[in-house]
Amino acid sequence: MIQIYTSANFPSFRKTKRAFKYEAWIGIGGNVGAVRKRFELLMRYWLNHPLLHVEQTSPIVQNPPFGFLDQADFFNAVAKVRTSLSAQKLLKLLLHTEKRFGRVRKFANGPRTLDLDLIFYEDVWMRTKHLNLPHPGWKDRLSVLVPLQLLNQRS
Repeated sequence: MIQIYTSANFPSFRKTKRAFKYEAWIGIGGNVGAVRKRFELLMRYWLNHPLLHVEQTSPIVQNPPFGFLDQADFFNAVAKVRTSLSAQKLLKLLLHTEKRFGRVRKFANGPRTLDLDLIFYEDVWMRTKHLNLPHPGWKDRLSVLVPLQLLNQRS
């Protein structure tokens, strides 16, 4: 069963900053600890970050895990951001942010404090060792599709 939550930052809409060159869509997820509070702290971190401008966020969606099923439900959201970072540098920033918020990678699809996925970056299609765009499997994941749909209802 999917549940939807709202807060001060989810959903949110901010004026576009044209100073940043590129548009990207980031999946936000987690299922360990106070995840919704962590999302608020993440948003505060991003809103003060000089290399990102958060334009929109979806509501937070609670949904069952996939892959490894013996774990707590996930909370997920999507953020539309603007940046002048390349896709590779944005990914590096996202990985650094996960670590800053306590992410430890134990095994694929396992529990996590924070999971940040670069879903789309402009209209770029890319397949490299460390980055695939659009994010593989995004079309098959309720954790991405539902927040995107909710966000697009307000766009």
